Amino acid sequence: MPKRVLTGLVVSDKGDKTVVVNVERKVKHPLYGKIIRRSKKYHAHDESNEFKQGETVRIEETAPISKLKTWKVIERVNTHATPERASAEG
Repeated sequence: MPKRVLTGLVVSDKGDKTVVVNVERKVKHPLYGKIIRRSKKYHAHDESNEFKQGETVRIEETAPISKLKTWKVIERVNTHATPERASAEG
């Protein structure tokens, strides 16, 4: 089974080797049909304490690391790149 990968915003980096990532998703309301935002916070493992609050990161599901941590941070997402600049860099 493939590991789930989510993208979210780091809202806390106060824990040692841990960041809290807020992941937002948009869902359609079952009765009214309006698109609404739902968010959930995930505790993710950050081995070298390199990710700071306010950064957008990609997290991947892993085997349980502790009571709350079952995710690890894979990479930082460059949110400031324009589509032209991103294609030239890649």
